[in-house]
Amino acid sequence: MFSGHFPGNPIVPGVIITEALAQAAGIAAASGYPETEKPVFLLSAIRTMKFLQAIRPGSKIDLRAEKMAATEALFQFKVSASVDGAIAAEGQLVLSVAPSLARAPE
Repeated sequence: MFSGHFPGNPIVPGVIITEALAQAAGIAAASGYPETEKPVFLLSAIRTMKFLQAIRPGSKIDLRAEKMAATEALFQFKVSASVDGAIAAEGQLVLSVAPSLARAPE
């Protein structure tokens, strides 16, 4: 799957790990809303992100997102990705509530 990301020594790209962590943070942020009113969240900022060890394709990755602060429209999360109990990536992400998109007439 990631054969071109270091041929012969594939790793999961950092951008994929960061996106997975943003998705986990979005799920955590949405959990505070009623089922019928869950907004869509957008990744707005990567405050910090460190990659402490390579993650290999096929590894089971444990994703964690802990809300640090929130306003009505912004949510800051401390995030981490671990493999076999060892932290492989960690950082802080900011999500924003996406504006409602009006659907164009069909």
